[in-house]
Amino acid sequence: MTQSSSEQLRSVVVGVGSYLPKRIVSNHDLEQTVDTTDSWIVQRTGIKQRHIAGDDERTSTLGLAAAKAALANAGLTAKDIDLVIVATSTPDYVFPSVATQIQAGLGMTHGAAFDIQAVCSGFVFGVTTADKFLRSGSHRRAVVIGAETFSRLLDWTDRTTCVLFGDGAGAIVLEAQTPDGTPNAPGVLTSHLRSDGRHFEKLYVDGGPSSTRGVGHLRMAGKDVFRHAVGMVADVVTDAFAATGTTAADLDWFVPHQANRRIIDASAEKLGIAPGKVVVTVDRHANTSAASIPLALAVACADGRIKKGDLVMIEAMGGGFTWGSVLIRW
Repeated sequence: MTQSSSEQLRSVVVGVGSYLPKRIVSNHDLEQTVDTTDSWIVQRTGIKQRHIAGDDERTSTLGLAAAKAALANAGLTAKDIDLVIVATSTPDYVFPSVATQIQAGLGMTHGAAFDIQAVCSGFVFGVTTADKFLRSGSHRRAVVIGAETFSRLLDWTDRTTCVLFGDGAGAIVLEAQTPDGTPNAPGVLTSHLRSDGRHFEKLYVDGGPSSTRGVGHLRMAGKDVFRHAVGMVADVVTDAFAATGTTAADLDWFVPHQANRRIIDASAEKLGIAPGKVVVTVDRHANTSAASIPLALAVACADGRIKKGDLVMIEAMGGGFTWGSVLIRW
């Protein structure tokens, strides 16, 4: 690339794609295997169903399908991409990375590929990282993927966690472009990332190669996570508004991490974002961790809600704790 100044370039979304496993597990299905009810799940989470990966599907399988869909949507091929970033907490292997597997699946033998682990905030961290690469001029186009098979981390006898999660993958293609100088030039406008490792025991997996030498299961203190989530989300979204001189009224769409309908509603209310501007897919996808935001973006783009020129806020909070926001002019 000829341009190298971050002031000359913006990371523009040029493609969106997604993939969901064919198997759907409804709340009524879960009633048959765990002590819960459809009404209990819907009332407390807003979730009605989730997709579960088949035995022949891995995180890389889902991510590759989403990446191919995003490239097709952008009218590009793998040869046009020089950066692959995958946000995931459920890699196929300890190593190599899911990103390199997807790179190989795309037929790429050039560029760079690596994973990011920030749990449910992973896609926000991934977009932010790709933006830094593209604005620096070192890379031209990136595929950023959120892909998860959280069903493989769940204790299916624990009704407080197994009803919350699902599997899936979403992806966007970002391209470095020189802004045209107009007020509504497209691209990533600002990003804000945070983490606080003191909250480890509120949301974690009780296993790993260096501790138990096994995978473990997801453990969560739900009330504590809820209490922290709303304030943390408001923190980074408010920072994004301050950095760009915008307000909630300027937003066209608010696309939050799809963890829990009550968290989504409480966050939007606290920020003064009108309910009609909030994209919600948690009812059909459940919590797909790093995949939830790109899956929601794909839905809202496909049905015509998100259009060129729209101002879109994405945000997430996840284990660690990690949290962050990205404001994008579509």
